[in-house]
Amino acid sequence: MMDLYDSQRSMRNMRKIAMQRGVVAVLDVGSSKIAALVLRFDGSTKIGEDGEIGPLAGQSGFRVIGAATTRSRGVHFGEITAMQETERAIRTALQAAQKMAGIRVDHVIACFAGADPRSYGLDAQVQLDGQVVTEDDVARVMSHCDIPDYGDGREVLHAQPVNFVLDHRSGLSDPRGQLGNELSVDMHMLTVDAAAVNNLAHCIKRCDLELAGIASSAYVSGISSLVEDEQELGAACIDMGGGATSISIFIKKHMIFADSVRMGGDHVTSDISLGLQVPTANAERIKTFYGGVHATGMDDREMIEIGGDTGDYEHDRRTASRAELIGIMRPRVEEILEEVRARLDAAGFDHLPSQQIVLTGGGSQIPGLDGLASKILGHQVRLGRPLRVHGLPQAATGPSFASAVGLSLFAAHPQDEWWDFDIPADRYPARSLRRAVKWFRDNW
Repeated sequence: MMDLYDSQRSMRNMRKIAMQRGVVAVLDVGSSKIAALVLRFDGSTKIGEDGEIGPLAGQSGFRVIGAATTRSRGVHFGEITAMQETERAIRTALQAAQKMAGIRVDHVIACFAGADPRSYGLDAQVQLDGQVVTEDDVARVMSHCDIPDYGDGREVLHAQPVNFVLDHRSGLSDPRGQLGNELSVDMHMLTVDAAAVNNLAHCIKRCDLELAGIASSAYVSGISSLVEDEQELGAACIDMGGGATSISIFIKKHMIFADSVRMGGDHVTSDISLGLQVPTANAERIKTFYGGVHATGMDDREMIEIGGDTGDYEHDRRTASRAELIGIMRPRVEEILEEVRARLDAAGFDHLPSQQIVLTGGGSQIPGLDGLASKILGHQVRLGRPLRVHGLPQAATGPSFASAVGLSLFAAHPQDEWWDFDIPADRYPARSLRRAVKWFRDNW
């Protein structure tokens, strides 16, 4: 715990150095692609430049000056399994992004999916005796949170104060400077498999880069895909990637729960590959051009050339109906969505005042998915694209860039975390543990 606490703080300092230099790279390490963006911070971006009036364009204070993606290698279920292959892919993506930007970058902020995230809700109170709340008081109340015994081989990735209460006034996002007698805090803590974090940090070090921050892709996808009202009133973001599907729940503009399902678009592709007996590359093409989850009478008659290059004329001339293809895809998509529903139920999502669900990520582009999802998840579902940010190339504005864009916003405006306050290092009890969503039922 203390080890990561220190490394998180040193990463925060790295980020400050990068901001002073004015450039930083963000890296989304996924199972199907690795995306790199180079950001320039000058704080001078004005609304209306480039004709962009995206929801955040203008107040984001940065512009994208380089962007590149490469096919991911050595990453499965969102976790690095083959270090050298991933390192090569990261180098390729970063070199291409730096070349486009025409500038060398030393600092990188990265995100990843998978790694078995687990959410905890912590809380604590301290007495103030009618004094003005200071930074020290905030550190003191956070240090009184009882940290659960989250097990060996796990590390804390995010530890964010999501709600402060000052003498029965709840829903405060920052109590500093206000008068009161008792200060309480609700924290959301996210732990992940330590090996996944270490592998990523090691990979980036081997690319001769400094790691200036690390985030869960569930968190950053939510930042970029949920609109302000959804983040405020309560919503879930489902990011369907290639190897993993990330889930995050937001309320009052804070993430209060995250989880991940070890299945994604790649599993649909491999089902097609097995079902139609074609190589993965063909299966991916067939999925992209003809895929879907709702079959109509027309689909029995629409024939798809499966193609192939085995040299066996009969085998390579095969066709399949679109209905057959949908019959292969739908069960897997349903399985992923059922699994997502189980995680949302466990988190108590039904108890939030608003229950909007936003689907994003590359896997969300299957036609008809939103309809199927609202049937299985039982809520309003919309397809989400990430916010528009300055300088982002058109090719990088789709849902498969939700986490890369969210990571840029996270780099520009990191939320307060535990390690931003001077918390005494000897505070390390292990007792209470509550489900993250419970306090929101009690408090709002």
